[in-house]
Amino acid sequence: MAKKKYSPPVKQTQPAKKAFCLAPPTAGELIRHLLLAWLLSAFLEYILLPEALLGMLHLNGIAAMSLPRLLILTCIFTVSLWLLSCWRDITFWERLAIPCAFLLLTATAIYNINNDVFLLFCMLIIGAMLVYAFWGSQTSPEKPTPGEKSHWLYPVVVGLAAVAFAVYVSIWTVYRVLGYYAPAFDFGLFAQMFHNMKETGLPTTTVERGLPLSHFAVHVSPIYYVLLPFYCLFPHPATLQVLQAVILASAVIPMWLLCKNHGLHPLLRTMLCILLLAYPTTAGGTSYDIHENCFLLPLVLWLMYAIDKENIGLCAVFSILTLTVKEDAAVYVAIAALYLVIRSLLNYKTGGKKPLIIGAAMFVLAILWFLAVTGYLNSKGMGVMSYRYENLDYDKSGSLITVIKAVILCPMKALFECMDPEKMGYIVKTLLVLLGLPLITRKFERYILLIPYILVNLISDYVYQHSVFFQYNFGSSAFLLYLTAVNLADIKWKYPRFAITVLATGLCIGAFCTNVIPKAEPQIQNYVENKAYYQSVTEALDKIPDDASVVAHTYYVTQLSDREVVYDIANYCTSKTILSCDYVVLRKNSTSKFYDSDIKNTAEAIALVEENGYELFHKQGSLLIYRKPTEE
Repeated sequence: MAKKKYSPPVKQTQPAKKAFCLAPPTAGELIRHLLLAWLLSAFLEYILLPEALLGMLHLNGIAAMSLPRLLILTCIFTVSLWLLSCWRDITFWERLAIPCAFLLLTATAIYNINNDVFLLFCMLIIGAMLVYAFWGSQTSPEKPTPGEKSHWLYPVVVGLAAVAFAVYVSIWTVYRVLGYYAPAFDFGLFAQMFHNMKETGLPTTTVERGLPLSHFAVHVSPIYYVLLPFYCLFPHPATLQVLQAVILASAVIPMWLLCKNHGLHPLLRTMLCILLLAYPTTAGGTSYDIHENCFLLPLVLWLMYAIDKENIGLCAVFSILTLTVKEDAAVYVAIAALYLVIRSLLNYKTGGKKPLIIGAAMFVLAILWFLAVTGYLNSKGMGVMSYRYENLDYDKSGSLITVIKAVILCPMKALFECMDPEKMGYIVKTLLVLLGLPLITRKFERYILLIPYILVNLISDYVYQHSVFFQYNFGSSAFLLYLTAVNLADIKWKYPRFAITVLATGLCIGAFCTNVIPKAEPQIQNYVENKAYYQSVTEALDKIPDDASVVAHTYYVTQLSDREVVYDIANYCTSKTILSCDYVVLRKNSTSKFYDSDIKNTAEAIALVEENGYELFHKQGSLLIYRKPTEE
């Protein structure tokens, strides 16, 4: 047997170093470079401020920062990180550096404000960043796997729940009209607008600014014409309330399709649709009567369904419909488009160009529409309502662009504004009732869909925008509900997923019972118990001729809205306006203050009309109707 020839052991060599190569970064790498570069640049801008400007309770520090310098620094850091990544694999260290950079920003901010809630919030963000640092991100599938067909019983249950929701909300909001709870702002002006749309086809109202004016000079909302045929069939203000309830209830259709498209079991789809109906902002947003924003809940969900299906026609239709809701609805289309673009870039090798082109087209359309309608409002209308962001308007320009610049310059100030104590309850009612599901994902592009929630509801110091009882929640809620469904679908364990859905649905039902019902019940009960009185008030107001001009107390305007000229005496109404009207309708002993007027209250208004010869036409309880003296 031949002896084996001796072979010396092979010497282990070190792995070859990464060859320097100027390869273009992937979408994920570029986002990582930009995020770290921005955080480092923002940190440098902040710490270079004088000590007197470092506080978060004022805007002086942001005003002293330089946006061009920050952008230049961000570009320099981004290019440096890219070059370094071409030479060495810095993926892990770069991911770890992101929470470290945010920790530096947190430390400097906390040193100057010492706010425990803010610190806790920042620690939660750092925790989420560490998850990405150590475990990395995941990629969303371009085309999710649809779920199984359901038994007919499940959609029937959803349909019955939607009908029950629509009936309950209709009763509540219709009784608000019949029981004189619906004020001139905003329901009375919409009631008059629809009356004029029926008569002339134009959205004219005298209530909104105290003179004949198109509502589209204040808010560009052509979506209202979708409701006009129904109003023409039943021309009464209460019709608008019923239509709003039906619009919101219809959101279960895209919600069901989204859940099915992401492979959720029919039982889970049913529970998520019930969750949507019980979600505090869905019914709560109707408590101040109809607004165009109610269209956002179903339309944004339809838009997200169209995006997930990559259906060009549906994306076009629902993008356009969403844009017609209001000038700021462009934000929702732009954010949905940005989400699609980034998701497409991350999946470019498997997804191809189609979703990227769809997203880019949607984004361009949203930006062009926004520029067009805001330009129209600023030049031909009453301007854009940017005063709701005065807490970030550091240069007093009144521009929404300033708000965006403030967030870029000082992200900690933006986060600090989100953490006002008054906003904690709102976060509990909108985010924690969903068990935080919109936040639980390693697919970082989905966090883009949280921007409207932060921008519209949390950053603003306009108190109504972080209340579940106003209309400013519908668009952001649609994104939160979408994220709840898709993040839930990513949970692979069957029983935990079922338990989470049951718990979240139960929390939303509990929130509905403890928030919405106590709000609605007294108004419903009050009308039922005093129905005869309210009917007699309506009969008295109906005695005023339809062709007469009227100025009225805010809660009587809605009933008097079916005429060409009617004013709210408490808003945009001077003594000259009052004396120009044929009838003056007042509520005796009302303590309401008058705005934009030389008349300050009801007592002064009564004295004015009596001094100018107006005769008492009708008196009933607190209702006073004065008639202008006839010329002899």
